Amino acid sequence: MPFQNPRLTERPSIVVIGDLVEGWPPHGLTEPPHEEPDLGEHLPGAFGRGHRMLQAEREAVAVTGGYLERLPLAMVRAGWADHAEIWHHARSLHVPPAKAETPWLTRRVFRLDEERAPFASTHMLRFIEAFGAPHILVVLGLGVDEAVLAACSRSFRIYNSIDAPALRVPNEVGRHFDLVLTGAQWQSDEVEARLPGTATAIMPIGPEFADPETFRPLGGEKRYDVVYVAAAQKYKRHDILFDALADAPRRLKCLCVFGYGEMGEELRREAASRDLDVEFVGPPGVSFAEVNTLMNQARVGVVCGVDDGAPAILTEYMLAGLPVLANEKLSCGLQFITSETGRTASAEDFGAALVATLNDIDTFQPRQAVLERWIWPKTAERLAALLPPRFAAARQAEAP
Repeated sequence: MPFQNPRLTERPSIVVIGDLVEGWPPHGLTEPPHEEPDLGEHLPGAFGRGHRMLQAEREAVAVTGGYLERLPLAMVRAGWADHAEIWHHARSLHVPPAKAETPWLTRRVFRLDEERAPFASTHMLRFIEAFGAPHILVVLGLGVDEAVLAACSRSFRIYNSIDAPALRVPNEVGRHFDLVLTGAQWQSDEVEARLPGTATAIMPIGPEFADPETFRPLGGEKRYDVVYVAAAQKYKRHDILFDALADAPRRLKCLCVFGYGEMGEELRREAASRDLDVEFVGPPGVSFAEVNTLMNQARVGVVCGVDDGAPAILTEYMLAGLPVLANEKLSCGLQFITSETGRTASAEDFGAALVATLNDIDTFQPRQAVLERWIWPKTAERLAALLPPRFAAARQAEAP
């Protein structure tokens, strides 16, 4: 039976579909998936139902967490949605039930149809058909197939790569999006060349929608000269950092914080073999609050990657009061490095630039720059300006 084009949810809603896939082995290798999935596990959270949000309820929404959470929560707090959801997929036949984390944020997991991207899920389609499509749909990374986007044709559909490739979905999928958020001008140019007429905006969701409450100066002792918060993976280019520490005009003490990644032990061994003064935390990762505590023990934050999207840590360092030294070849996010927030350097000059940044530490004002430009109320306002007029009318009609 073909899927019908469903209504929008009863009250304004925003859904972010990430590209996380849980579970192993793929369900097709164990037992056949259900043709008609049971949607009972999806009832928590009252998707798009209930009363319009009161102002007192809205003011209780905390815009915290990672970039998956901060974008939708910012739009709820700013009045453009009443309910936010984060969706992703699972390979396994049996998926965990929906989890209502707060009255305004729910997580849901849907079964994959097969092991490929962009992701296809009959389970997700049946849910949209049963409960309606969100008013705003944000798709990240490897994306979803055309069927899901077609089922949400009445939604305002946004895409963000969250990585260095400008568009990580094929053109036949990309053509369904009303807006593509990019991390740099070259990405916007590439999207517009591939999909003429598609609206773009340079608004990478990692460093944008920044959270000044979680990431903030704490005072206290500065035990490290430099901190690098990045996955223990090759593209984060810890080799540039280690070479810089070895080549710096004076010995520097460094902290590396890994959220995840397969290279943790390898990097520990390398630092020890080169007699570098490096301490390590993780993997596994620690809470955002603990990341802020660790960053506050350092003087400068670094971003060493080249083939990297605009990482959220750029503005997180800055909000904690740290200037940032970034690789001058960073693919996306160099617009966040200004004379107030830090500087860039080549891989060859990274060690000297680290010492120079430390010497000039009092000349930077990174937190103030972020407060003026990239915290979530500023970015939510910029994103709202790109929404269709019907959203403004719906916002004006909300409960007092």
